[in-house]
Amino acid sequence: MTPHHSVHLVPPSSSPRLYPSHPIGFLLSISIRYKLLLEITPLLQIRPSLLCPRCSKHSNVCNGIALEIPPQGNSLWLQTPQLFSMFLLLAIWIPMILLIWRQVASDVSFVNRIDIATDGFHCLWQATCTFFRKPANFTPDFQLSIAELAALDMCQKRAIFKPMTSEEKDFLKQRCGGSWKLVLRYILAGEGCCRRENSHAIAGPGHSIAVTSSGSVYSFGSNNSGQLGHGTTEEEWKPRLIRSLQGIRIIQAAAGAGRTMLISDAGRVYAFGKDSFGEAEYGAQGSTVVTTPQLVESLKNVYVVQAAIGNFFTAVLSREGRIYTFCWGTDSKLGHQTEPNDLVPRLLQGPLENIPVVQIAAGYCYLLALACQPSGMSVYSVGCGLGGKLGHGSRTDEKYPRLIEQFQTLNLQPMVVAAGAWHAAVVGRDGRVCTWGWGRYGCLGHGNEECESVPKVIESLATIKAVHVATGDYTTFVVSDTGDVYSFGCGESSSLGHSTAIDSQGNRHANVLSPKLVTSLKNINERVVQISLTNSIYWNAHTFALTDSGKLYAFGAGDKGQLGIELVAQQTESGTPEHVNVNLS
Repeated sequence: MTPHHSVHLVPPSSSPRLYPSHPIGFLLSISIRYKLLLEITPLLQIRPSLLCPRCSKHSNVCNGIALEIPPQGNSLWLQTPQLFSMFLLLAIWIPMILLIWRQVASDVSFVNRIDIATDGFHCLWQATCTFFRKPANFTPDFQLSIAELAALDMCQKRAIFKPMTSEEKDFLKQRCGGSWKLVLRYILAGEGCCRRENSHAIAGPGHSIAVTSSGSVYSFGSNNSGQLGHGTTEEEWKPRLIRSLQGIRIIQAAAGAGRTMLISDAGRVYAFGKDSFGEAEYGAQGSTVVTTPQLVESLKNVYVVQAAIGNFFTAVLSREGRIYTFCWGTDSKLGHQTEPNDLVPRLLQGPLENIPVVQIAAGYCYLLALACQPSGMSVYSVGCGLGGKLGHGSRTDEKYPRLIEQFQTLNLQPMVVAAGAWHAAVVGRDGRVCTWGWGRYGCLGHGNEECESVPKVIESLATIKAVHVATGDYTTFVVSDTGDVYSFGCGESSSLGHSTAIDSQGNRHANVLSPKLVTSLKNINERVVQISLTNSIYWNAHTFALTDSGKLYAFGAGDKGQLGIELVAQQTESGTPEHVNVNLS
């Protein structure tokens, strides 16, 4: 039994607790996890707030402190009891002092081995290391600090890390800077920005994909190339389960023009639909139309966690943070000294070969990568530079990934990146939103249609704290920490969600040059956590809004059934969010 008055640092996943019933083991659990908290706080930018985890109210009645790791979805909880005796306080801080001594001894013993005082520190280091680890069944490890050991233990509980071999884990540690704490930050950052292993919906060009939290996949909309995966080429106006994936748990999806890619929890990639550029995605010559999900054999040796489909190329992200691309056409020759048509995935060459990437985003012939470095998060871009969408202050193409330096000037730590067809956006750790690229129709949100060749903060959103951003074909959506949704850009097809008249002529298709609250989403009385937009210049756009309860709402163009709802006769779009009859929770 766990002592009633206890302090627990609970990992994000509901995994077995570390501490045993032994009193020393209990103190070890307290000490390890609180020490870990102190060390990783600067890395993760954890911000404390007085919020009780039991009553969910801002109060000190329960003495609760919630520590939130942005973006939403990952939390470490430090729960304190109502009656906190002086005895328990001493019981916590005495081992804490010993642990700090042990850390100092470790540092001194390795840095200055010839100092006479080192021997005494080293003895204390060995004694505390052995004494405190043994009751909790930790093997004494004189190479790792206890904080490093606790970080490694938390990494072991992550689904993406658990199946890795020892060699793969050591390789990932080396890529992340040689620290398990940095590996933990890398894993949590990837889970947060990509919502891996959570339900989500993709508003593709003319067709839609919805992934449930259990890993089932529904598809609907245009199907002229078999991109719905049902073995036919007939349109689907309502969400339909892809039954051929039974027994396979899907955690992530990507949709392009006439093509779809799915990623399983085992890191396998399944693709279907057309490829009019030489079967590059499937890695083999053959039919240009695949109507059921097929395993991508050329990626069987790569554990994939994310896919992004752009124009003339596809990119996948490996578990180790490496990017592989299939390219066709000279405009999308990304970091390769190869022919334009690549039938096998190739590692993206350049600086990102040695820097772990946590998220990728693809637009019209360009790619963005959110990288995790010891100094913090950064964004790299590569590909076509038209419109200034690479963010380097010019319109020059970049053959190899190049760091976007403007974020350092803005003192902004990127957390989420989104790539539209001709513009891009980033959400910072502090909640600021930056956009850059071609500003047509006001999609950058700066009140005009000017191009911006470097990231620029949207000043009109200064009063909100953003947690999510989505970009499409000249449209942008921003989700705040309160669940409010703002949209701006091209109003064609009613994809901005502003159902009421928004210009002097009462035209709901009018462009919006500055962020505007989507009141129609506020009226559904659900907290929105994710937005997905159509990212193609060749299809009418539609939009999905996913709530924290797993409900999916759709609006915009629906002429091919891509909304998944019934439209009135002769109606081809919906100007207000309507509930899609599919449960993603």
